[in-house]
Amino acid sequence: MDQRAELSEFLRSRRARLKPADVGLPDFGRHRRVPGLRREELAQLAGVSVAYYTRLEQGNGQNVSLEVLDSIARALRLSDTERDHLTHLAKPNQKKKKRAARPVRKLRPQLQLLIDAMDAVPAMYVGRRLDVLGWNRMASALFGDFAARPPEERNVARMVFLDPTARELYADWECKAVEVVSTLRLYAGCYPDDPGLSSLVGELSVKSDDFRTLWAAHTVQEKGHGTKRLHHRLVGEMTLSYETLRVPDDHDVSLVTYHAEPGSASEESLGLLAKWGVDEKAFPAAAERGTYGTR
Repeated sequence: MDQRAELSEFLRSRRARLKPADVGLPDFGRHRRVPGLRREELAQLAGVSVAYYTRLEQGNGQNVSLEVLDSIARALRLSDTERDHLTHLAKPNQKKKKRAARPVRKLRPQLQLLIDAMDAVPAMYVGRRLDVLGWNRMASALFGDFAARPPEERNVARMVFLDPTARELYADWECKAVEVVSTLRLYAGCYPDDPGLSSLVGELSVKSDDFRTLWAAHTVQEKGHGTKRLHHRLVGEMTLSYETLRVPDDHDVSLVTYHAEPGSASEESLGLLAKWGVDEKAFPAAAERGTYGTR
């Protein structure tokens, strides 16, 4: 990916979302040719010259200091995640050497044994490109038969944007779609030279209008936990909490688990789903259709 273009577009998009009133500046009602703050207004807030900020917004961030980046981040009201993303894109001199994109390593057998032992909890390992690297039986029961998919299609982003069943599964599909794109944006800032990530973004941009629109918004976020409302063909509506944990010896891999509130209807539904494949008589109609998501 073109790092200079990414930096330029990110700064423009963050500046465009701010209005003078948002940052305590007067708005005299003059016609604005572009949405949001003007460059000179942003430069004033950040305490830098207009020419300096203009060069940065044009993608010339090689010599910018961390102090200046922090000032611009504050002026743009960036979140901590957005601030880190800006730092990765600008690559100031004080920043550590650029991280090279490593090839995806095979999952350690012990990690697979760990989630296999979590028999009542849907769990899977996800890589930096949102590739699903490993999963347990409950994860397949909840999200679809990963083993039935070709390895290149075992990817959360491809599933969300290219698999029609995802819109049925995720009750808040739009929120899930924004999370997926925002996560990929974050990874792209850290690994701009990753050909696999660039290929994935290119494919989704061509095949999905929704992805192309969301990618152009330049949102970045990292959600380590939260809740998801799901509509499963077999057991109906569920609200599940998820937790994302980094694997200690490979920070590009995360363990994602899902669980229901104790005593809730969702816990009962998850328990019924756990019986699928063990006692198919519990789901006679579903048995005729086949496991959810299997192709």
